[in-house]
Amino acid sequence: MASDHGIVAFILEQIASAGDVRARPMFGEYGVYCDDRMVAMVCDDQLFVKPTPGGRAYVSAGADAGAIDEAPPYPGAKPCLLIDADRWDDADWLAGLVRISAAEIPLPKPKTPKPKAPKTPKPRPPR
Repeated sequence: MASDHGIVAFILEQIASAGDVRARPMFGEYGVYCDDRMVAMVCDDQLFVKPTPGGRAYVSAGADAGAIDEAPPYPGAKPCLLIDADRWDDADWLAGLVRISAAEIPLPKPKTPKPKAPKTPKPRPPR
């Protein structure tokens, strides 16, 4: 089931202070990026944040609103921090989690450009 674009827009609005945030559609769901690092996914209208040591510590320090579970965003995926929808309203907390997680996730490796085929000269018309 594809996630609702309105939910993705709300999450982006809530984490806007974390840095340069954006979402990209991926296989009917969304990848959430902060400063060119994929930090989270929205799958089936649920928010999954990639687990990092700092992110786990941040989440457990704010565990007063309930424990944060880890679950795979889709079958066969590695478990991620499943952020309860009740926590989405706390923009400062959510942006803090995204900022901390993004700082610990490495930038993606640059893509190597494909070699271009040499240009063949066009034949000149006879004079």
